Amino acid sequence: MFKWAQGALSSIAGTQEPEYGADAIQAVGTQPGEPAFTELTKTDLKWIIPDSTCVETQTFYLYTDSGHLGFVQLIYNNVAGLRITCQFNCKIFYPKNEKPALWCSDAVANYGFDEEQYSFYADGVSIELSEDGATYTIKSAVNDDSLVDLKFTRAAPGFVGGTNGTSTFGTDPKAPWGSMVHQFWPRCGLEGRIITKEGELDCKGRGVFIHALQGMKPHHAAARWNFVSFQSPTYSAILMEFTTPPSYGSTVVRVGGIATDGKLLFANTSGEVKHLETKQDTENDWPEPSSASYHWEGKTEDGKDVVADLAGSLGPRFDRVDVMAEVPGFIKTIVASAAGTKPYIYQYSNTLALEVKVGDEVKKEEGTFIAEATFIC
Repeated sequence: MFKWAQGALSSIAGTQEPEYGADAIQAVGTQPGEPAFTELTKTDLKWIIPDSTCVETQTFYLYTDSGHLGFVQLIYNNVAGLRITCQFNCKIFYPKNEKPALWCSDAVANYGFDEEQYSFYADGVSIELSEDGATYTIKSAVNDDSLVDLKFTRAAPGFVGGTNGTSTFGTDPKAPWGSMVHQFWPRCGLEGRIITKEGELDCKGRGVFIHALQGMKPHHAAARWNFVSFQSPTYSAILMEFTTPPSYGSTVVRVGGIATDGKLLFANTSGEVKHLETKQDTENDWPEPSSASYHWEGKTEDGKDVVADLAGSLGPRFDRVDVMAEVPGFIKTIVASAAGTKPYIYQYSNTLALEVKVGDEVKKEEGTFIAEATFIC
């Protein structure tokens, strides 16, 4: 094999790991004495920026009053401490899937952080956390197709699963060789605009913020992902789960919660995602879901049982993202055969009703969700 191809294979995919077993992952919220969740403070929102291999992201999901959906995202990627890149992404889904999504992805230069590592800056991009830790302002002028000026203001407490939102990987829990971290603001007020070549999009509505860190090669940490974020006038519900590769016992790790204005009903590391109907994607053989169910259960602060369910059609697929689209075709084939890595993200949105039962009281409310099903290896 050509030396440069070997280098590409190593940096993009690595190799498959031995089967360490389920004991080699310390899943968030499952360790002795851990709480179901911990409420976020401003201090928790610092960029982590490890010196070793990692992918750290801040993602801001948009649910606009006009019916447009999407997200803006900053990706900080460190390959073995040798090369760091930063990418700003903007994706807009149009109402009723009336036309293809707007997708802009741009490398940014001269990046840096403020002294306390709360805010990110680069040429043409800034993501700033307010002094009170309650508002993010995102601005980007790196792509004329999507000039971004947005403000996300926390409308309910943020949270992490367990003590600090962290799952660790390794046979010695005291000296892990990898980690996974997720932080959530499940309900935000959203204002601002995105200017495209077709005109100005008023982004007034609701939003969701997620800060995540994968402190190891992504396909070593997870083989599959499921994610849903639901927004309605009363409720915000979020559920994220990933399944490890067999090297870590195909362990399922979950974090989720439900919020209303000013209040977190509950958050924890339980719940369940099921793909109710699937069809084989003829392009890559993944079982693409067409309907799904999402289940939450927990307890309110005053001890009432809460059960919530969202189920039904995922709607027309908004997009199918080939994560390795930029990789030369024959390298992609080598990666798939050598490391079993063939990552695709299926993205959906639809309108469904969330049923929430708090104690003996049941409410059902229609809203909009954004869902993703990711298959990696």
